[in-house]
Amino acid sequence: MKYSEIDEEVKKSLKRDWIITNGIGGFCSQSALGCNTRKYHGLLVAPLTPPARRFLILSKLDESIETNGTKYNLFTNMANGEISEGYKYLVDFKKEYIPIFTYKVENIIIKKFICMDYGKNTVVVYYQIKNQNAEAKLTLAPVVNFRDFHSINKDHQFNVEQSHSGNKVRIVLDKNSETPIYMNCSDGRYFKHIDDTFRNMYYLREEERGFEAEENHYVPGVYSINLEPNEEKEITFVCSLEENIEEIDGIKVINKELLRMTGIIYDTGIIQNSKMNDKKLDMLKALILATDNFIVNRPSFGLHTVIAGYPWFLDWGRDSLISFEGLLLLTKRYELAKEVLLTNIRDIKYGLVPNGYSGYDNRPLYNSADSSLLLIEQVYKYLKYTNDNEFIKDEIYPSLVKIMDAYSDRIDVDGDNIYLDKEDNLLSAGTENTQITWMDVKIDNHAITPRNGKTVELNALWYNALKIMARLAEKYENKQLCRKYLEMAEKTKKSFDEKFYNAGKHCLYDVLGDSKVRPNQLFALSLSHPIVDNAEIAEQVLNTVENKLLNKYGLKTLSSDEDGYVDVYEGSAYKRDLSYHQGITWPWLLGLYYDALKNTIIIEKNRTKRQELEEKITKLVYTTKEIFKSEMFERSSIGTISEIYDSTEPYEERGAFAQAWSVAEIFRIVLNKR
Repeated sequence: MKYSEIDEEVKKSLKRDWIITNGIGGFCSQSALGCNTRKYHGLLVAPLTPPARRFLILSKLDESIETNGTKYNLFTNMANGEISEGYKYLVDFKKEYIPIFTYKVENIIIKKFICMDYGKNTVVVYYQIKNQNAEAKLTLAPVVNFRDFHSINKDHQFNVEQSHSGNKVRIVLDKNSETPIYMNCSDGRYFKHIDDTFRNMYYLREEERGFEAEENHYVPGVYSINLEPNEEKEITFVCSLEENIEEIDGIKVINKELLRMTGIIYDTGIIQNSKMNDKKLDMLKALILATDNFIVNRPSFGLHTVIAGYPWFLDWGRDSLISFEGLLLLTKRYELAKEVLLTNIRDIKYGLVPNGYSGYDNRPLYNSADSSLLLIEQVYKYLKYTNDNEFIKDEIYPSLVKIMDAYSDRIDVDGDNIYLDKEDNLLSAGTENTQITWMDVKIDNHAITPRNGKTVELNALWYNALKIMARLAEKYENKQLCRKYLEMAEKTKKSFDEKFYNAGKHCLYDVLGDSKVRPNQLFALSLSHPIVDNAEIAEQVLNTVENKLLNKYGLKTLSSDEDGYVDVYEGSAYKRDLSYHQGITWPWLLGLYYDALKNTIIIEKNRTKRQELEEKITKLVYTTKEIFKSEMFERSSIGTISEIYDSTEPYEERGAFAQAWSVAEIFRIVLNKR
């Protein structure tokens, strides 16, 4: 059937992604129909140097069933303008812990479960088959590849080495590769194919993103499994980079992973103590499991880290720190939280926390002015949750002092030039061609949202860091350092109050000299030590943000009445980059708004206004629950939350379909821990 002829419900399902992960950066992901619509989709996407160098290994496992002389293809693929119609036999799809597909052909019911072996580059596909029909034959056709997950394989003929012993198959797709692919099936018989290329698989979502959208894969052979009349059968298929594949018990892998996931939910204590109804409990369970997807091991560090988003991001310092409370503290994963803090201080240089690492040589990348200061905020939150002063004092605090020393002087990395202006004690960072805040898009060395100079969030974070470090210095018996930080904080606040208030727009300047209305001003209200402690100004900032930026999916990155505003994220990579921080909605920013409301209640003396702020929080929590419950279960990414949204109806989800800080901040709001 031509793609243009399918109905709208099928098209919607093709645009809904699901994902499961293996805790080392690898993942398994498809659309809700089991059709790969992205080059990043696949049943096994494996990191060769975890969590980096991710390669597509197993694209799909295509099933067909033959009975009463008729062959039924259960798979759904797109190629050459056509779509195969296996979705017509798909009677149910759900993903609670792992994805489960249910197909019905005549009187044959096939349930398919997909699961990854945690900590391993292994995927299990498990079938429960109930044949209430005549004799039948099930065929499983693995569709394999071996390429970087960012790329596309256009080879028409693969350079393959293949051997098999019984159902255990060993394949090397690139003879220069030292990474064999292993497959095994618990039943049936394997038939080897020669030069069988799946040509022109079409990725709908890649064409939408302006990228090459057709790819060739290799089909090494098929497994053929006989089904007797009225027979019930269980079959496991395993694909892995582990050589001992015949020792892998697929059912044990699934049971072990379900037990691990159940333990994660139970250990939070959230579900047991919640008064929510079943539907909202389902949302909380999904959010807890979604947080787990981003927490991965970096074996070369011997520590855990946080993937910024799937399918294409690696671990990023800034993202891990903004996500820290929602992913690791609310879920009571305190030992992992310690590891993430240690990961962030591991390669501090020039006082800077790395914003990321090269995917190919693990080289730290120092292109973030705010990550080091975000680290100090998260250390403070960690202490509030755990009171683990011994760990912070011995392992973390010395690095924080070095950060403060570096920021108090001057940091010059690749021309980024972060320095403390000694006249006003405000931080300045960057040049017109550098991007070292979270609004970081550059095209051809040109900053799309130039924010060099004295930015509102960097100075709010600096003041907050000074106040936190004064407390820690006092706690750890360095009164002289405590006094120094407090004196610096007082000077910073005085200058901030004098320079950042924008009376004309009743808000704060985004950057001194730039009056565009952006959400970054909320950092001044939302941190543990807000630099804005004037209730009247805080109220004005909140009103401006609510009127200019707030919508039900998040906060827009630019007010619609500013030059350069864009409300739809679509088209070529260039066009999308132009719009990324120019009006597009980001869900994670709701976390700043939520904290700003809570902090403003504390400084507001007027009882009526405090009540109004409480009502805003109640409304925000309710709306966020309802909107993202619908997104996670009915409309968008299944069981997770996307990176960004358009800022106009119908508010389409965009960007990475599973984003750490989106999940973490929405989780915080939904839980509403006060």
